[in-house]
Amino acid sequence: MNKRSFLLVGGSLILLFASSPVIAGEPVSKSFWGSVAIGGVDTTAYYQPEVRKQHKEIEGSSQYMVKWNDAEWHFASQQSADKFASDPERYKPLYNGFCSNALSIGKGLVKTDGTVWEFFGDNLSLFYGESGRQRWLDGDWEAYRKEADKAWAVLSKE
Repeated sequence: MNKRSFLLVGGSLILLFASSPVIAGEPVSKSFWGSVAIGGVDTTAYYQPEVRKQHKEIEGSSQYMVKWNDAEWHFASQQSADKFASDPERYKPLYNGFCSNALSIGKGLVKTDGTVWEFFGDNLSLFYGESGRQRWLDGDWEAYRKEADKAWAVLSKE
């Protein structure tokens, strides 16, 4: 399947690369006009016990950046960047940072900014808003996860 890119210029929509396939990995939740993943939040920091206890995310810096899966992942320190670079699959959030709740209810790939998050089991989930996080906390997150996994399996390959 060919992917198409669109550019809005002076109120006109222009189709780019209409017949060229886009070769990339799975999609990543990144800023609308840029390539910064999950709002620039340090994804390795979520795994620190003090961060989990205080439930406060740690902002990353472009000074400590790792390019992975066609996105720039920002970190608070070189140590965090190195940790991610050595094993990105371990530290990336589920669904590469797209909203877990949106996927579970059939709303597609909804971007997140890394500020609404929770661990379910050993997995980091990001959410577009607090109501989605609360739904998972108050409900059957394992069933929701299965639905999100099914949606991700389809949407991440498109």
